[in-house]
Amino acid sequence: MPSPAVSSFSTLRARSYLFRLPLFTRAVLVAIVVFWALGVQSVWDLRAWGALIPDKTGITTLYRVNTFPFIHLNFFHAILNILALTPLLDRFESEYGTLTSLALFFGPLTTIPAFLYLFLEFVMRMNTAVMGASIWVFLLLGIEAMRTYKANPHFVLAGYSIPTWVSPLAIVLFVAALVPSTSFLGHLCGLAVGYICGLGYLKFLAPPEKALRWIEGKLNLLGRLPHYVSVDQKTYGRFGVIPMTNVPGGSGTAAGLVGSTQRLGP
Repeated sequence: MPSPAVSSFSTLRARSYLFRLPLFTRAVLVAIVVFWALGVQSVWDLRAWGALIPDKTGITTLYRVNTFPFIHLNFFHAILNILALTPLLDRFESEYGTLTSLALFFGPLTTIPAFLYLFLEFVMRMNTAVMGASIWVFLLLGIEAMRTYKANPHFVLAGYSIPTWVSPLAIVLFVAALVPSTSFLGHLCGLAVGYICGLGYLKFLAPPEKALRWIEGKLNLLGRLPHYVSVDQKTYGRFGVIPMTNVPGGSGTAAGLVGSTQRLGP
């Protein structure tokens, strides 16, 4: 049984980490919790409204390509995705800044994997609903895996040289094999876009720094918003390599849960 001193130290470290989270990361976590709370009531079916359902996604319901990562099947599904997403999104925002993170995650880093999933479901004549933030988890894992691959192309396991970029793919297979009702296809879509982004092919989708500086200066965002990360306040530099040391625990696990015939994750 851990001593009171050790427990107190761990609690203090956890609180300190949570209090240091940047603004966009905090907002995403709060939104996930709020959507989960809204889904508890039975008057309005939140999941049917916001999940990514291929045959219900059209011109008038394109909001689904942005809402589905915030919606989860149950509390267990939501909390596991929060634990997996938090350190990854924290490092991403610390590198790119709050405005860039907002533009990318409410834009191409969510819509591209969503449309890729819809396209593949159409080709395979399937209609599987997906929801959950694990698409972001695998996307961010893919980004970091490709960057790690550039710096350290291989690791040795049991005498075999294995490319470092396969690590997230192994996690996808592990989750698909051991966790029922997860969307293997949805996770692959997120991971594929993460690989492409990690290779630098989506840099052109990021907002220009000149425009971001103008917005920040005009609205005085750094002075008005606590925990805001500005363009000039980023930790690791725009499009730099995110360090893989001192990573808080829980960042390497994606969440997909049992409990429904609907696929989770996506």
